[in-house]
Amino acid sequence: MTIRETIRSWVRLLYFLGQNPVSFVGAVLTTSGAVTLMAFWFYDFLLPGPPHPYIGILLFLILPGVFALGLLIIPVGILVRRHKLKAQGQLLDIYPATNLREPMVRHGVFVVGAATFVNVLIFGTASYRGVEYMDSTQFCGQTCHTVMTPEFTAYQNSPHARVNCVECHIGPGPGWFVRSKLSGVRQVFAVTFHTYSRPIHAPVKYLRPARETCEQCHWPQRFTGDKFVVKTTYKDDEKNTPQTTVMLLKIGGHTWQGSAGIHGRHLDEGSRIRYISIDDQRQVIPVVYYANDQGKTVEYVSSDMQATKQQLDAGEHRSMDCVDCHNRPTHAFDLPETAVNRQMYAGRISPELPFIRKKAVELLKADYPDRSAAQQRIIDEQSAQSVADIYLRNIFPSMKVTWGVHPNNIGHTDFPGCFRCHDGSHTSADGQTITNDCSACHNLLAVEETNAKVLTDLGLK
Repeated sequence: MTIRETIRSWVRLLYFLGQNPVSFVGAVLTTSGAVTLMAFWFYDFLLPGPPHPYIGILLFLILPGVFALGLLIIPVGILVRRHKLKAQGQLLDIYPATNLREPMVRHGVFVVGAATFVNVLIFGTASYRGVEYMDSTQFCGQTCHTVMTPEFTAYQNSPHARVNCVECHIGPGPGWFVRSKLSGVRQVFAVTFHTYSRPIHAPVKYLRPARETCEQCHWPQRFTGDKFVVKTTYKDDEKNTPQTTVMLLKIGGHTWQGSAGIHGRHLDEGSRIRYISIDDQRQVIPVVYYANDQGKTVEYVSSDMQATKQQLDAGEHRSMDCVDCHNRPTHAFDLPETAVNRQMYAGRISPELPFIRKKAVELLKADYPDRSAAQQRIIDEQSAQSVADIYLRNIFPSMKVTWGVHPNNIGHTDFPGCFRCHDGSHTSADGQTITNDCSACHNLLAVEETNAKVLTDLGLK
């Protein structure tokens, strides 16, 4: 049988079996879905900004699903009719000829061919737009609004507010894309059946290695020099007396002289540091392995954390990277004292108001039935929307997000942070200890001084 005869045979088969109500329903679904999709795409093109997240679900997920369902129903109808005719003994060996010279048949074949071509374009475009929408910040942060409100709020107030979620949580390449979508299916079921955790735990175990995400923009080995840091805090007295701490933070990587700062020492090429953590959030680290400059690996074991062999075997064995310290680079939550100090220094809360620092912290730490009540109470007490904004930025009772629920490992003021390892108790077999000397990471030039002389000497005050 020639190719032409084979094609003609298949055309006759599909033309004959396609005349059934099931395939007709599929054609209606596909056609209506296609028309609606194109109308919505035109509407979306004219919108000044991204659509509402729930419109996005309809536009990029549900309607393409209806369109695809219609395409699937059409061959299902053909198969059902073929099975039914075969069961009744009415299945033909030779199907009625389709004479393309007849205008009705010719037009029908042309319409089917054109519709197939258009359907392929629509399906491809719908798939692309659907994936694009699911990778959008709006979809990640606003679709599951109750669940993700704390993280999305923190994201909007972070240094990475203009970086799309997928650039850090997925990164380039198909492997992690597929993995993230499979994880997303599980998350959809968790949201649907309300089985998600409260608060949402940071997925530190499942994040892509920082070298494939963070280091697409940041290059720790090339950080050089010291960072001059000035921190201003305020006392709880009537005048809200400012106190200044000044330090040189040794953040550098390797320099041409070969010296190393914090980033160079901790994130040297070749995974210099490995460790074992025995909790989900990497806050308890009983064992650290460090490859010294001679290439010898030294094991430091904590004398304060009496971990059993079973705990160590079951713990997370990990090579250190960026997120071990920068564990909240975007979704960071403040403590009340830190947040009030920052707002006072920025002038959003006036330091001229008597006892404002003390009173603001007290109001932020008080118990409230919900966020609306907290906002109203704080504003009534102090007429301070900025204080209320701190509360709304950090506290989400419905998700059990409160002060300190998400530890931040940068520094060691509010949380253990550096002291998870630099606590003076991690010791090697030959008596070496991971240093907890302040000067290893920074030089303190002033510590909570009312009038820091160093700033005057440098002409900064």
